Amino acid sequence: MPTPPDPAVLYPDVAACGSLAAALRGEAGGCLGAVPVTSPDSAPLLHASVASTLAHREPLRISGWPHGRRWSIDGAEPFQGLPLIVGRTDDLAQVARAAKSWHEGAALDDIRRAAPFVRLTGRFEVPDRDPVRLTESEWQGMLQEARGLEYTWQEQYQALIEAAYAEPALRALYPFTSHWALRFSATTRPNLTVAGPCLTSGSDATYGVGRGFSTPDFGLFATADEAVAAAVHRLPSGLGPVTLGGWTGPR
Repeated sequence: MPTPPDPAVLYPDVAACGSLAAALRGEAGGCLGAVPVTSPDSAPLLHASVASTLAHREPLRISGWPHGRRWSIDGAEPFQGLPLIVGRTDDLAQVARAAKSWHEGAALDDIRRAAPFVRLTGRFEVPDRDPVRLTESEWQGMLQEARGLEYTWQEQYQALIEAAYAEPALRALYPFTSHWALRFSATTRPNLTVAGPCLTSGSDATYGVGRGFSTPDFGLFATADEAVAAAVHRLPSGLGPVTLGGWTGPR
């Protein structure tokens, strides 16, 4: 892989300001005012973060690409660390507008209107960390991601996500994916508790149900609906409402 150019060569305007944080303030024309915008000492030309007035938002992370002039953003919620907004642009002024809106607590749709490069992930904010709402938020994010896939073979995966969401017993569980496989948890992130079988969509137009993503030991099925029905049949008894997967390690 080629060595990336010196950030000062790739971003001479940022280098002239001394940091990406300072360059953002300059692009904002004063609108960032007293907004806390910082850059790390380790890579001040490539990274910056903008704190939010809302406790249920992480600081917006802004990164310059090392191989080409472009910036990306990531705005996440703090409990699970999952992105609510993302985006890529070569317009630093738009990044500044997104940063201002994120800091001020603007609604996610309003952030996108202020800076059209912003893409909503489909997840929504759950300030009170209600596990049922967090579960629905994750389903919405997964549905949006699946519906946005571009390749024909990924249509099977989309059909699997749609069929699982349509089944109340699975929709009540927290969804997560691994290796294009759909799994379920009785708790939210950050600590998942696997519940029930794994659903997979194969390149041979079949759907698998198994203990893990590598072997469909519970069977192969011609349709997503059939696979979902088989998965529901394999759900353990006594599953209650989803609970919070509390963090137990160091923060």
